[in-house]
Amino acid sequence: MPEARPAALPPAERTVGQLIAESIRFYGGRFWAVVPLGLPFVVVDAVGIGRSALVQTLVLAAATPLFCAAYVRGSQLVTGGRPTWAAFVAAVVIFLPFPVLVRLYVLPGVAWFGAFGLAVPAAVAEGLGVRAALRRGRALGRADLVHAIGGIAALSLVYGISRAFLLVLLHTQGNQTQAVAFVLADLVLSPLLLVGGALLYLDQAARVK
Repeated sequence: MPEARPAALPPAERTVGQLIAESIRFYGGRFWAVVPLGLPFVVVDAVGIGRSALVQTLVLAAATPLFCAAYVRGSQLVTGGRPTWAAFVAAVVIFLPFPVLVRLYVLPGVAWFGAFGLAVPAAVAEGLGVRAALRRGRALGRADLVHAIGGIAALSLVYGISRAFLLVLLHTQGNQTQAVAFVLADLVLSPLLLVGGALLYLDQAARVK
């Protein structure tokens, strides 16, 4: 007889590993609602694959509205809040430096989102305006900065390793097949980042309380 799965810890006590597990569980439970969140990644892949780093950075910047809309939608799915223009604008403000940060090195982008990115689910869940959401996001990030940055870093690592593993499986195939693998991997795997970010908001909000 299989052993019962241990109960998940409450958000205030949740570890980074449990954050990832809860993100995967939520994604699996609402797959068809969550998987469209990966479409912005697909657009960036379709336009940017095979191009220079500069072009890829510009494409990523141009896709800012798509990523922001997906993050607002993911926050709505997780928190049950109402998507607003304030949440979208806050997402744009936070995302604007990201294409440059991630090209410099991944860690600055991860740290930026851990410290300020929770403003978006906060705006959705709490009905905040843009300025209030940005202040709230900063306070949430500082509530447990190690957990906030570590959570985003761990989600990014799981996404990156899973994506790389799929490409390794197809390394003997042609370039066209690998491009399709990039697109499919991002469509299926990238929503985990957005769902996990919204769940991280619940962790940090509980820690503030």
